[in-house]
Amino acid sequence: TSPDTINFLHDQLNSIEGRIRTRKMFGEYALYYDEKVVALICDDTLYVKITPVGKELVGEEYQEGAPYPSAKPHIKLVGDILENPDDLSALIVATANSLPVKIKK
Repeated sequence: TSPDTINFLHDQLNSIEGRIRTRKMFGEYALYYDEKVVALICDDTLYVKITPVGKELVGEEYQEGAPYPSAKPHIKLVGDILENPDDLSALIVATANSLPVKIKK
């Protein structure tokens, strides 16, 4: 994944910038919202964790894909949603809110 892709996603998610971050992992990136991993960025493609609300928000553009071999399926984002900052931000926030809270041991 190129730095340009990461910069583009940060620009698109500008409205929630204080609550998101990316972290390089295994040569690719994880996208966090409020310290929850909500998506992976692999090979310049954004893969969002699947949730019922996420599937609904993506609608007709819904595609599944695996960010890497043997990974669980994710929503593979392509098309218009990546170009619409409001829709993309809504998807990231809704996904994070749908994920369980991680309990520290």
